[in-house]
Amino acid sequence: MPLEGVAIRPVRTADLGAVAGIFAHYVDHTRFTFEETPPSEADWHHRLEQGAAAGLPFLVAEVDGRVAGYARCTPWREKPAYRFTAEDSIYLAPGMGGRGLGGELLAALLDDAAEAGVRQMVAVVVDDGEGASLALHRRYGFALVGRLSRVGHKHGRWLDTLLLQRGLLPASATPATTPHRAHARTTDTG
Repeated sequence: MPLEGVAIRPVRTADLGAVAGIFAHYVDHTRFTFEETPPSEADWHHRLEQGAAAGLPFLVAEVDGRVAGYARCTPWREKPAYRFTAEDSIYLAPGMGGRGLGGELLAALLDDAAEAGVRQMVAVVVDDGEGASLALHRRYGFALVGRLSRVGHKHGRWLDTLLLQRGLLPASATPATTPHRAHARTTDTG
């Protein structure tokens, strides 16, 4: 059933407890992330600061005043030549899937990332046999560009990851001298 009253907005520090709780569910109960210990709320504060310093978007979906999911970008790699490429992450609160919320988050994240100067977005999706994340990314124009076989082991099972990629700016666009410039949606880090 589609959701009404969804607000996609920049994350606030007050949201980080909810973000930590959403992600902890996936760490503890799924194979969707290779993290094995849920990051603390303090860890999420550090991640927010790092993302804000890089000028990369970190968004939440709010439904009826509650954080129902989040999406964020991180640098793809730390080497300078990768500075125009980012990786996305999207997680929804348990019970919030299948209602279009992931698509709303991904669409907003892609727009904000392009505005921040990101030229290529990469998604690393665990091939868990369910395929929801793969289907979501493909609906938004991501192409499957590779597979890494048996690179993760979690909950007693060897897992593959799928690499997906989508260009955000035309190939002819001249890169900004400073990628990841501040984006239109402001982030409250204080």
